[in-house]
Amino acid sequence: MVDSETQELSSTKPAVQTKSIGHYLSANLRQYGLLLALIVVMVFFQIVTDGTLLRAVNVTNLLLQNSYIIIMALGMLIVIVAGHIDLSVGSVMGFIGALAAVMIVNFDMNIYLAGAICLATGALIGAAQGYWVAYWNIPSFIVTLAGMLVFRGLSLLLLEGQSVGPFPREFQIIATGFLGDFFPKTIGEGLASIFAVRQINTVAFLSGIAAAILLVWMGMRKRAANIAYGVEEEPAVIFYVRTFIVAAALIFVMYKLSQFRGLPNVLLTMGFLAVIYGFVTENTVIGRRIYALGGNQKAAQLSGIKTKRLTFLAFTNMGFLAAAAGMVFAARLNTATPKAGFALELDVIAAVFIGGASMSGGVGTIVGAVIGAFLMGVLNNGMSIMGIGIDYQQMIKGLVLLAAVVFDVYNKNKEA
Repeated sequence: MVDSETQELSSTKPAVQTKSIGHYLSANLRQYGLLLALIVVMVFFQIVTDGTLLRAVNVTNLLLQNSYIIIMALGMLIVIVAGHIDLSVGSVMGFIGALAAVMIVNFDMNIYLAGAICLATGALIGAAQGYWVAYWNIPSFIVTLAGMLVFRGLSLLLLEGQSVGPFPREFQIIATGFLGDFFPKTIGEGLASIFAVRQINTVAFLSGIAAAILLVWMGMRKRAANIAYGVEEEPAVIFYVRTFIVAAALIFVMYKLSQFRGLPNVLLTMGFLAVIYGFVTENTVIGRRIYALGGNQKAAQLSGIKTKRLTFLAFTNMGFLAAAAGMVFAARLNTATPKAGFALELDVIAAVFIGGASMSGGVGTIVGAVIGAFLMGVLNNGMSIMGIGIDYQQMIKGLVLLAAVVFDVYNKNKEA
């Protein structure tokens, strides 16, 4: 009797309710609209630049030029999701680059020791700012605005108003190095000859295929788990189309990289950080608590979440990533300049907001921040190829940021 009742209950278990395609797209317009916007912008610039945008060398440069923006956008997303802002990241980045130059170039310090000191210094800077925000309740806007001015001045003081460089080759590899290939680009036999004749970097190309397969597998696994637990899932058509587009784009980008010099070292760093931070924000307790903190701080505090400690950690993490970006930026330029990082905090913040983060906190994803950073990078790169002046570029980027914020406010009012 019990078995029959159990069987009956299991057979009448509520099925997963999947919304219609139109309704689902309307409810998730922010997520899919961002991906569509990136595709449209890339197609537009590919056409108006006569194919220059997606040439192998330009795709590589696009990744290298935006590496430090993406690295800082990962930390900025967490700060903004927690309900705060950090205006000092550009100045901190420039200061860390100056510190690295003084230690490595002027004092001939070991690059690994200097790198560790730079990362620790960045974390301490973030911790100092987070302390005032978290435990003294001083608005983050004021604290980080003060930090922006302080570290801009410290950069000038440290460099004595002059550029310091060049860096040793071992340090430059951080931003300008590439992963070695399996086969040399010479005519060989068998499989090696195929890649060699076509001048394809096997590591980059095969990595792209492997990453696409892994992406599809993870997506299918997550979808199956959601269905098993009765979680509302996106329509199958949208899932398969989105997965195919992302996987194809990944293989295409890696193919383009394989046609030039292969996998940049900094791309591996960005990919590793993006995966780690994506996992932390989506699959860990501390990640969920950060979203709860930004969504409603008082409710989070009443539920037992240590909101002050989370805020402190968010700014400490931001300082650490700003330091990492500072070393990448300095290594790419092969010199440290007093104006390094000037106004870059605006690009980082814009990338996060364009990527779907909410001004009030509690909303945003790592993937969105990365796509937002790439969107800003494509805009900068495409307009530069077209020869558009920096004055018009700034105006266009400002309008794009305003449109993203207006879209966010519109969605909130629509939901209300």
